[in-house]
Amino acid sequence: MATRTQGRTSNRSNSSSDNSRSSNRSSSGSSDNRSAFSWGENAGPLLGAALAGAAIGFAANYGRKALMQGMEAMTGQWDEILAAEHDMALAIFDKMLATDQSQTFKRKMLLMKLTHALDKHAHQEEMVVYPALREANEAGDADDLESEHGYIKTFIYELNKIGPDAPNWLEKVREFRALVHEHAHMEEEQVFPRFKQGMSEEQNSEITSLVNRDGFWMA
Repeated sequence: MATRTQGRTSNRSNSSSDNSRSSNRSSSGSSDNRSAFSWGENAGPLLGAALAGAAIGFAANYGRKALMQGMEAMTGQWDEILAAEHDMALAIFDKMLATDQSQTFKRKMLLMKLTHALDKHAHQEEMVVYPALREANEAGDADDLESEHGYIKTFIYELNKIGPDAPNWLEKVREFRALVHEHAHMEEEQVFPRFKQGMSEEQNSEITSLVNRDGFWMA
């Protein structure tokens, strides 16, 4: 009897041990089968937070664009908006010219601001106004003005290349400002008034709308 009892006890013990090993293998197998790319238990909250953050960032950027272009739209019609942008660019030039060679960081920041302002302005003109000029048989003026945008980009390239601590930095900025001032004067005093005079009210409104649209995306 004692032998049979001990045998049954030993069998139950072995069975329990086998079950435990089987359970461990099952658990280990489950862990092993888990993909290296699985998110785990916290995937939901983490993914939700990431999406929420992206949505907030997008909304903030969208709001900033709407505010900036909305303020420009209040300036008036397309030619008045572009003239205001000319004035803003020239004001940045004046701040650049007021710096000295020790203010390299300020010069860098002002050049970045000027580059963005001129990129946005050029995009509005090249994508809306100059094509409209060509459509109105003013291709000569459109081509001349657009070619000057190339020289403007060259000045930006040269200023970045020589660096804000270069001895001739202010001289280069003065040359750059003179080109932009002459370009703006030609547009505001000659090309745009003549072009606008031949427009209907509907055409004028359409150009204004398109300038604001492209300005929004570049803001």
